[in-house]
Amino acid sequence: MTQTVSRPGTGAHEAPLPLDVEAIRADFPILTRTVRDGKRLVYLDSGATSQKPRSVLDAERDFYERINAAPHRGAHQLAEEATGAYESARARIGAFIGAPAEEVVFTRNSTEAINLVAYSLSNAITAKDPAHRRYAVGQGDEIVVTEMEHHANLVPWQQLCERTGATLRWLGLTDGGRLDLSDLATVVNERTKLVAVTQQSNILGTINPLDGIIARAREVGALVLVDGAQSVPHQPVDVATLGADFLVFSGHKMLGPTGIGVLWGRYDVLDAMPPFLTGGSMIEVVRMEGSTFMPPPQRFEAGVPMTAQAIGLGAAVDYLQALGMDRVQAHEEALTGYALEQLQAIPGVTVIGPPDTVARGGAVSFTVEGIHPHDVGQVLDDLGIAVRVGHHCAWPVVRRYGVPATTRATFYVHTGYDDVDALVEGVRAAQRFFGVTPEEERA
Repeated sequence: MTQTVSRPGTGAHEAPLPLDVEAIRADFPILTRTVRDGKRLVYLDSGATSQKPRSVLDAERDFYERINAAPHRGAHQLAEEATGAYESARARIGAFIGAPAEEVVFTRNSTEAINLVAYSLSNAITAKDPAHRRYAVGQGDEIVVTEMEHHANLVPWQQLCERTGATLRWLGLTDGGRLDLSDLATVVNERTKLVAVTQQSNILGTINPLDGIIARAREVGALVLVDGAQSVPHQPVDVATLGADFLVFSGHKMLGPTGIGVLWGRYDVLDAMPPFLTGGSMIEVVRMEGSTFMPPPQRFEAGVPMTAQAIGLGAAVDYLQALGMDRVQAHEEALTGYALEQLQAIPGVTVIGPPDTVARGGAVSFTVEGIHPHDVGQVLDDLGIAVRVGHHCAWPVVRRYGVPATTRATFYVHTGYDDVDALVEGVRAAQRFFGVTPEEERA
């Protein structure tokens, strides 16, 4: 069933959602359960971790029940089948972002992928192979981030600067929840070695104008890493047109398993980087006197890989491609517009971030006057509505906007207008519970 809604102020105007919500919900076993004494689960926390469709669960189960073996090891049939399934997943995940398989490195998550790059750039200073010193970061160099970043795309660069003596610089935020690019040409300069920026903010929902940032980085010869943890699951992303050197994303935020992430890198850049972790699988030749390493992506995948998780992520990519990423993005834009409209119509509610859907994704953070966000989240939870509360691993952002925390709702393919309606009614219930219903509402 395609959900429609009569929007306030638009009469009988019907706005159908691009995706068939009821059909999609039937694919997610967890959405059939009830919570809090029989209430329907309203899951609005996909930005933290997404739920999994049956096809993803089946893919992992099938691996363990039929194939279970270590890929790239052994000559027996199970090992060969495991290798084939693992590498097939790599190829399909690469195709999902427009990349060849040899540029796709599996990691545990986006955080590990970013740390891989950060440690490799600092290790490059002492790399034995001169080719691996090409992108070394050291004293006098600068790394540029933004005030919008998730801690995963901030703390590793702080640590890199502490290890190497490099300097961390950043682009600030406007009052409207967007990047302040007025001093881009000054912040990104000839000393900049790398610019790390999120494509979509996990707390503000802002979709950043990467073209100008990447163009400026290219002018000064800096590398660019894009945090796609909140963008790759929700909109079409093609690395060929993105123009960056690295892209990272996590499986568990895009219908896939936990414990699997992706680092995409331009092959020539990956090939010039020393390894992050060392051990089995990533070696070429090992002697007691020293070792040489495999080319990418194997160079960065030490040890027995997370095979079942990679296969599960491959199934998640298949599911999203069947829906169509253009439709996924349009679906979330419709939901976000409706949520912004409904929440901003409640006196006492303030949206933290862009107030409209222009260059904005499906993460809506807000505060309710007179109620701490944690208390709002507790009332919503009592009603069966799962949201995120806190600083959302983006502490500098909440400090920038002078709030202790926010309540955040994030949407995905199984979210419907009825979920947003439940959220809005839950916020009103919180106001009633804490006795802060505005005068105009009581009247």
